[in-house]
Amino acid sequence: MSVAEGYEKEFSDSGFWDKIVKYAKAAGEEVIEKALWLYYAAQNPQTPRWAKTTIYSALGYFILPFDVIPDFIPVAGYGDDLGVLAAAIATVSIYITEEVKAQAKKKQKEWFGN
Repeated sequence: MSVAEGYEKEFSDSGFWDKIVKYAKAAGEEVIEKALWLYYAAQNPQTPRWAKTTIYSALGYFILPFDVIPDFIPVAGYGDDLGVLAAAIATVSIYITEEVKAQAKKKQKEWFGN
């Protein structure tokens, strides 16, 4: 059983984008990149339901402010989020296509610049 299991019901598009916009700089580009990879992979109609369940569970965990290590704790606060996102990526990596990565990179450029 993964740490993120059971968090799928916590995911929402608005919660995801609110968290991303509000905490993008604090979380760092790596965490945001991984979250965007998962988000855009889940938006692809060809991604199967089981993979979307995995993705939405990880993203649900990501958007909750109080998880194993609360996000407001400097440096460590997003470490558990990155671990959960990385585990989800390993599980659904076949659905994280070059197109998905390009969508994420485009969004990151809007926020972080080059």
